[in-house]
Amino acid sequence: MTAHAARMDAIYRHQRHIYDASRKYYLLGRDRLIRDLVPPAGGTVLEVGCGTGRNLIAAARIWPDARFHGFDISAAMLETADAAVAREGLGGRIRLARGDATGFDPHALFGVRGFDRIFLSYTLSMIPGWQDAIAAAADALAPGGRLHIVDFGQQEGLPRAFRALLFAWLRKFDVTPRADLREVVADVAARRGLGWQFAPLYRGYAWEARLIRPD
Repeated sequence: MTAHAARMDAIYRHQRHIYDASRKYYLLGRDRLIRDLVPPAGGTVLEVGCGTGRNLIAAARIWPDARFHGFDISAAMLETADAAVAREGLGGRIRLARGDATGFDPHALFGVRGFDRIFLSYTLSMIPGWQDAIAAAADALAPGGRLHIVDFGQQEGLPRAFRALLFAWLRKFDVTPRADLREVVADVAARRGLGWQFAPLYRGYAWEARLIRPD
C-alpha cells in the first residue's frame, strides 16, 4: 500500500498479540466513546483504524441492533481482527476491510454511502496525514450522523514530568499527540457546515471531539 502501511505492519507484526492486554491501562476514554455512540436501530457504524477489532467487538455487544464496519491500513492488525471477530461469533455483524484513513471510499469498501456513526479511537496520533483522516471521516457521515474521536491530549492538567515521560515513551511507537486537534476539528466542521464539540478528559490525559452532520 504505502510506506506508512509497511511501517504499521512492522510495528504490529508481533505487538498485535499483546496489544489489547497492554493498551487497556492507558488508552483511556475508549469505552466511554463506545457507550456514547448510541446508533439508531439498524444503523451503520464505522471504526476508522480498527486495529485488533477490540472496539468493534465491544460496541457490537453493547449495540446489538447496529451493523458494524471497520478498516485498517495494517494487514497484520486485520489478521488479528478477523480472528477475534470470528472467535466471538460476530462475523455476520462486523465487516472488515483494508483501507487508508486519509482517503477512503465507504461505498467501495463496504457498499455503504454514509454511516450513522463513525469513530476514531487513538488512531489520529499515529496517522501522518491525520487532518485528512478527520476530513475523510466527516465526509462519510450520513445525514444526522456523528463522528466521535478520542486520542491523547496534551496532559495539560497533569505534572510536566509525567507529560515528558509519556511523550518520550509514545515516540518509541511513532505516536504523536496532536496539539492542534481542536483547531482542526473546528476547521473541518466549519468547511462542511457541521456542528462540533470538544472536551478534555482526565485532566487532559485524553481529548474527545464530536462532529455532527445535520439531518
